[in-house]
Amino acid sequence: MKTDVIEITPKGKGMERALTETDRAAAYRGLEPKQALRLRLLAEEMTGMLRTLIGDEPFRYWAESDGTHFSLHLATEAMMTYDLRKALLEASSTGKNAAAKGFMGRLRDIFARLTDADAVPVFPYEYGYGYVDVTDFDASMDMSPNALLNGWSLKAYRDAVIENKEKEPEKWDELEKSITAKLADDVKIFIRGNTVEMVIEKTF
Repeated sequence: MKTDVIEITPKGKGMERALTETDRAAAYRGLEPKQALRLRLLAEEMTGMLRTLIGDEPFRYWAESDGTHFSLHLATEAMMTYDLRKALLEASSTGKNAAAKGFMGRLRDIFARLTDADAVPVFPYEYGYGYVDVTDFDASMDMSPNALLNGWSLKAYRDAVIENKEKEPEKWDELEKSITAKLADDVKIFIRGNTVEMVIEKTF
């Protein structure tokens, strides 16, 4: 089952409708009230992340489900230019992305960097990168169904943070405090063609 695809923007257009579609998906699969609330919380965290982005470029949101397995999708072809990124970073006192704080800040920053059309992305978070298997949600992809794409995964990030917990306790603390990190089975961010996509996966 796939919901309607909703166009949303960082200024809030379409966000309530996106949440309504998420609720519909939960009801269609007969989730219990507590499970439906958790799915909605993940959708709220995902769409709310956009409010820290600059501009009003459109994003697409939809939910897919197979039994009690759900995947929430956020995708865009909007590309931030190198000049705009440089101007934004120079506006801060440190020249770094001040908004990239906390776990969701990291996700937002990774997502934004992957939409940079003019510059090679420089990732400040060394954990979680590699080849992301997108075969579970590639029905609309114009490529081999077994394709592996370079991207970022919460599972890989979580494993690395646990392994380096004593060396970098702040990353573990961020995971412990994050609703998304606690509730989601996985979060994947990857590029397919000209599209940057984030997928949150949860099985109840």
